Amino acid sequence: MLPFAPFLIPLVAIALSLVLFGGFVGLAGADVQAVYQSIYRGAFGTWFSWQNTLTSAAPLMLTALCTALPARLGLIVIGGEGAVVVGGLAAALTGLVLVDANPWVALAGMALAAMLTGGLLIGLVGWLRHGRNVNETISSLLFNYISIAILSFLVIGPLRDPETLNKPSTHHIGDTHMLGALGDTSIHWGFGYGLIVCLLLWVLYKRTVFGFAVDMVGGNVRAALLSGLPVGRIVFLVCMMGGAAAGLAGMVEVAAVHGRANTSLNAGYGYEGILIAFAARHHPLAIIPMAILFGGIRASSGLMQRDHDLPDATSLVLQGIIFILILASEAVFARLAKRQGSAA
Repeated sequence: MLPFAPFLIPLVAIALSLVLFGGFVGLAGADVQAVYQSIYRGAFGTWFSWQNTLTSAAPLMLTALCTALPARLGLIVIGGEGAVVVGGLAAALTGLVLVDANPWVALAGMALAAMLTGGLLIGLVGWLRHGRNVNETISSLLFNYISIAILSFLVIGPLRDPETLNKPSTHHIGDTHMLGALGDTSIHWGFGYGLIVCLLLWVLYKRTVFGFAVDMVGGNVRAALLSGLPVGRIVFLVCMMGGAAAGLAGMVEVAAVHGRANTSLNAGYGYEGILIAFAARHHPLAIIPMAILFGGIRASSGLMQRDHDLPDATSLVLQGIIFILILASEAVFARLAKRQGSAA
C-alpha cells in the first residue's frame, strides 16, 4: 500500500462527495457550477471570506480532537458537543465570578474551568468503558443530551439574565474579559488556540514515551497489560485530554463570540468535529486543514441560501454525504490493509 494512502483515500471520498452533492443541488433546480462558485467565494474567495472560514474552523479543530484522541485507543467517542456545552457554561460562570479580576487572570481561569469540566465529562466516558465495560459511543452520546438539558435548565431558570428576553442567557462576562482578535483581522484568538493545541498534541503523541504508550494500548490492550502499562489511567487521561480540548472550544465561543452562556453553545460543532476527525484519520496535524475546509463550508452556507434560494441546511447535506463516504472509505482502507497483510 502506498505510504500516503491513509490520507489519499479520505481525499478521494471528499471529491466523490462533491460530485454527489452536485447531483443533489441539480435535482433541486440549482445551477451546479454556480453553487460551487458560491461555496468557493463564500469560503476562500476573498480575505473577508477567509476570516469567516478561519473563525468557523477554530472550534472545529478543538472538537475534532475530542474524537481523534480516544480513537488512537480504539474508542469511538462522540461526546464533543456535550463537552463544548459544559465547558462554555463553566467558562461563563467563572467569568462572572472573576468579573473584577485582571483580564488575563479571568481568561486563564475561564480556560482552565472549561478544560477541567469538559475533560472530566469525557474522562468519565473513558472510565465507564474501561472500568465498567460501558460502550463509549452510547455513553458519550447520552452525555451530550444530558449536558444540553442542564445548560437549557440553568440559562432559562436560575442563571438567567432578566434582560435577555428573546434568547435566555447568563449575565455578560464583561467586554474586558472577551478574547481579542489576531492582529488587524476579525479572526479571534480561538483559532490560535486550535493551532497550538493541535501542534502540542502532535508532539506529545510522536515524540514522547506517553505517546508510544497510547499507541501500544490502541494496538493491543493485552500486550500493554502484560508490559505493565497502567491501561485504565491512560484511557482516562487520553479521554480527558480530548474532552479538555472540546471544553476549550466552549470557552472560545463564550469569550470570543457570545460573551455569555446560552443555547447557542449547542451549535453542532461537536458533531462536525466527529466528521473532521475521521476525515483527518485522527491525526492532530491533518485536523487543521480539514477543519479549515469544513469551516469554509459552514461559512458559505448563507451565500448558497441568498444566491441560489437553497435552504440554509444545504451545507449540512454536503457534510452528511462526506461523512457517509468517509466511513465507507474506512472500510476500503481496512480491506486494502488486510489484503496487503495476507499477501505479505
